[in-house]
Amino acid sequence: MVRSQILIIKFLWKNEAVFPAAMWFLSRLLIWSAMLLVAPHLPSSHTEDSLSLGWAAVDGWDSLHYRAIVTSGYEFVDDGKQHNLAFFPLFPLSIGALMHLGLSFEMAGTLVNNLAFGAALYCIYFWVKEQCGIKAAQWATAVVCWCPMAMFTAVIYTEGLYLFLSAAALRAFDRKEYGWTAFWGAMATATRPTGMALVPALAIAAWKERRPLIAYFASLASATGILLFSLYCAIYFHNPLAFIAAQRGWRPSLGFDWPGWLNMLMQIVVGDNWKFGWVQNPNGGLQDPWHPLLFSVVVGSIFLIWRNQKSLHSMNRIYGFYALIAFLLIIAEEPLINNLLNALMLLGGGFVLWLLRTKLTPVAVIYGFCGIGLLLASGGTISLSRIAYGIVPLSIAIGVLLSRHPRQGYLMLGLFAMLLVRLAVGFAQEQWVG
Repeated sequence: MVRSQILIIKFLWKNEAVFPAAMWFLSRLLIWSAMLLVAPHLPSSHTEDSLSLGWAAVDGWDSLHYRAIVTSGYEFVDDGKQHNLAFFPLFPLSIGALMHLGLSFEMAGTLVNNLAFGAALYCIYFWVKEQCGIKAAQWATAVVCWCPMAMFTAVIYTEGLYLFLSAAALRAFDRKEYGWTAFWGAMATATRPTGMALVPALAIAAWKERRPLIAYFASLASATGILLFSLYCAIYFHNPLAFIAAQRGWRPSLGFDWPGWLNMLMQIVVGDNWKFGWVQNPNGGLQDPWHPLLFSVVVGSIFLIWRNQKSLHSMNRIYGFYALIAFLLIIAEEPLINNLLNALMLLGGGFVLWLLRTKLTPVAVIYGFCGIGLLLASGGTISLSRIAYGIVPLSIAIGVLLSRHPRQGYLMLGLFAMLLVRLAVGFAQEQWVG
């Protein structure tokens, strides 16, 4: 039995036609099991009774706005409040097309996101394989699939669709297929605001690599999606930039939000003890002395793992590591996890991308940093980890790095899976998880 299981795992790992699909299936199985089987039996702050879940588990937060767009259309008034015009049109259009075939909103939205994510995994796999080899492609695909923020590729969000379209545009550019670059790029810019980072990234990469004039046309043509959305806003709301004005409901001001970043980083270190710039509460002493202790334990554990990385083959150490992380995940509150993921995805991913800048293609590196710059200038820290996950070169860079250190890589994938379950349960229980 064990031998047959090992042979199956080896087959899935080495067969490039099956590997992305296997990663896709296993991650869907884990996420939906956590949502439908685990979450209903855990206490929730939103209800006194156990949750009764079904399609409602994948329908929450942003998906409510997509439902409104599909059923009632866009609405917007320039009053600084939240309006659904902030959400780009391709995803709800895709859902609406399937609903006309008789599918429910929940089924159509879940189908679009998950199938697009499966296509994204194949696109990423073959793109990385062409540039960095099969081992790096496997690890990059695994990171994209098991990253905690991959939870949003299983629910009614745009993550899967945008990952596919942006990765397809970048791969087409590297393959000098400029017609496809323009097509996939235009679709991406019609899906999410971060698609705007593709336009300068493609143009700068064309200049850096001395591409022909058609490459510049392809980069400009990739803006077609957002230009059509702007035309729609001009016709129906008499303001071609209404979709940008609508963003103020979520991010009140543009520019680097240094108070928000300081607050987020200090809350990671000292938690609720950080109030109005002071660590002490008005009555003296720490409001929550356990948080700094918890942070110290996490940092100390990471240091010990790095210090003893040569002996990570010891199963006792591995089990001890996962036991510690599982305990911390149980007692940690959602704001701490969200803040950690925000910092790690954006800052950590950016650092790894810079570290491997000579190993990845120029367009991947440039798009990665253009996307980071766009997020830093967005004027807020809400949902940074989820949006940064959509910048595919960040996950690819992490995957390429782990391919060089497989022992640490397996530990990281295990940690990712644990966080993935935690976020899936939180989402199903209607908690804010990014």
